[in-house]
Amino acid sequence: MSEKTPESNTGLEVRTYFVREHNALLARADFGDLYIDYYLHLAQSSIRHSLRNDELLKETVAALTLHCASRPHNETTAWTIHLEDPLVNLFAAGDNNQGSVTGHLFTENIKRHPSNLLFADIIRGTQPPRRSTVEFGGKDVFRAVEHYYKQSEQRPARYFQIGGEDFVMISAQPDCDMAWFESLNEETVKNLDQTCTLGLLERRFFRWQCGCNQERMFALLAPVMRSDPSQLFGDEQSLRISCPRCGTRHTITREAMEAFMAAHR
Repeated sequence: MSEKTPESNTGLEVRTYFVREHNALLARADFGDLYIDYYLHLAQSSIRHSLRNDELLKETVAALTLHCASRPHNETTAWTIHLEDPLVNLFAAGDNNQGSVTGHLFTENIKRHPSNLLFADIIRGTQPPRRSTVEFGGKDVFRAVEHYYKQSEQRPARYFQIGGEDFVMISAQPDCDMAWFESLNEETVKNLDQTCTLGLLERRFFRWQCGCNQERMFALLAPVMRSDPSQLFGDEQSLRISCPRCGTRHTITREAMEAFMAAHR
């Protein structure tokens, strides 16, 4: 399963295959290049995570990206994974239309819950947004997403790390060979192209991109600005705000904020 061909497309390449004999969908990508962009983003935003939290966020982004690659082109998905121990909220979002993914994590001011939770927010085309919430045990991101599939997608999926930053998601399709599906492990998945017939379905490309800018930060702050401007700025002429989706820090001046409010009365 190591084939790759050069393309004019840029970004992370995710390939999806149909496993013919067993009626399953396979999505695979090597996240090395995307993780480089992620670390460049952290450096540019002066963000530092603990080693454990960093790995958790990278796994969340990988799990979401493979999920997105198997979903319709007009779908946008955001996951928030709440862990009680370590107490952290992991966020990842993917936009299939834009071919973009982003992520962030939170370790402060987190509300405790009786259990770990995964919140999935989904928008498809012009349909109303929908949210699913599932509880799960343990601290493994991939097992949490597998539980989400079983509970909310109502079909099983399994995730495997088959070397380095190479990840695979296999999801059951109608009439899936469940005995084969349940027997999979890292070694058998690594060699699936030798034991099964894989039909290439699609190749998609994703890049690390949030799309946040000052205009979006203005809109985020507008409700507070309308109700109590002093709560935002106090005696200062500017403030720093972090994007809740990626953590990028933006400087907002009082003058620019007032101009935005005047233009959006």
